[in-house]
Amino acid sequence: MASKIEFVEYVADQLRDAGTITYKKMFGEYGLYCDGKIFAVVCKDQLFVKITENVKKSYPELSEAPPYEGAKNYFLIEDVEDQAMLTKLVTATCRELPNPKPKTPKKAGKTKKK
Repeated sequence: MASKIEFVEYVADQLRDAGTITYKKMFGEYGLYCDGKIFAVVCKDQLFVKITENVKKSYPELSEAPPYEGAKNYFLIEDVEDQAMLTKLVTATCRELPNPKPKTPKKAGKTKKK
């Protein structure tokens, strides 16, 4: 069961105070970005936030689970209604995540050697 866009939009709206929140469809589910950093995924209408060391220490009560089979664990956020907690969690998470690498431009006219 794929996630509903309405749920993704709701979560993005809940996080509006954390930064510029965008989302992108990925493999039938969604990746969530804050100021260009991917920090979470939405799978089966559930929010999974990347685990970082300081956030793990600050929120020991958060459940951990993989968003899909074969994935590493993320924090499973069961209460997406608590906007203040979500904003604080995502802000702290994104502070610890590395900046995205700049995209290298694609070369035009590349051909295969024979």
